[in-house]
Amino acid sequence: MHETDAQDPQLIQPNAENHYQVTRADLPLSCPMPGMHRWNSHPRVFLPIEAAGGSIKCPYCSATYELRG
Repeated sequence: MHETDAQDPQLIQPNAENHYQVTRADLPLSCPMPGMHRWNSHPRVFLPIEAAGGSIKCPYCSATYELRG
């Protein structure tokens, strides 16, 4: 049986948190991130965190992302 995106327990719930810390391994950064459920989220948007000085807010859900390291 194929497990759907909504049933995968390893995925992070999108928009459940207001602040995420990311590393260079997460670049290019998008919200929702690849490891998040997408079935109940907003459209994927790429966020230019490096050009924004290491911190950026998603225009859809207002989650903030901070680049570590």
